[in-house]
Amino acid sequence: MRLLIRLHAQADAAYDNSHFHELRGRLWKGLCGTEYDELHDAERPVGLSFSNVFPWGDIEEGDERTVLVAATDQDVLQAIAESVITDREFNVGEMPFRVEEVTTVAPDVGEPGTRGTLETGTGVLVRIPPWQADEYGIENEGDEATFWQPEHSLEPFKTQIENNLDKKHRLFCDDHLPGPSERDGDLFDEYNLIKTFAVPVEVTQGVEMTYVLSKWRFGYRVRDDHHRRHLNLALDAGIGERNALGLGFLNIEKDSKQLPGASSSAATDGGQR
Repeated sequence: MRLLIRLHAQADAAYDNSHFHELRGRLWKGLCGTEYDELHDAERPVGLSFSNVFPWGDIEEGDERTVLVAATDQDVLQAIAESVITDREFNVGEMPFRVEEVTTVAPDVGEPGTRGTLETGTGVLVRIPPWQADEYGIENEGDEATFWQPEHSLEPFKTQIENNLDKKHRLFCDDHLPGPSERDGDLFDEYNLIKTFAVPVEVTQGVEMTYVLSKWRFGYRVRDDHHRRHLNLALDAGIGERNALGLGFLNIEKDSKQLPGASSSAATDGGQR
């Protein structure tokens, strides 16, 4: 489940490519004073992810922009929705907006047999623990994790993505249901890397770190209902690490879904373009 927040620009502004921490702060403001406030400092995945402000580009007064917020818990989204409706001022750093509309959308990868493409609306953070570096032939000195990069091959990326989604499955899904690593087959059928890039990220108040991130298009074919649940969990919770910082947000690529037995199907999740 996710919120689609329509914004109206209140003034001209340059697009701030490093606006994630300001956007995160505006969204978390809606959870302050609620039972979900404690999630802010949780040392585990919290089942929350969000897009950047899109479409990308410098802003003129009166422009429309959009933000998507996804969560595994509908009540978390409800708290955020109530906050942005009550206080419609939505300033993201130097980009001033007003909330025009808030609606809910429920993207779904589709029933078994459906094919489609998931795209990363924000960069994906994957780090390889130092104790696993040798396994992949990665030189690693010290105790710090290694940011995944293309020269490390696809195998560690796929493994870390699956392990991370396993953790989210244990947190947010019923205990009797099998997680991603307990089922045969990869999470995605195709892994198409778009780019890797380094970006400064404010991980806590006043603490900034440079992360190496990657953007992807993932092709999928839903094998069964368990696989469908795993893919939809990734849509709600994000993939990779630090999703509550605005990383690893996923969309169903517009018009990519092909239903079983159909040659094409126009489908969208209201996602980022």
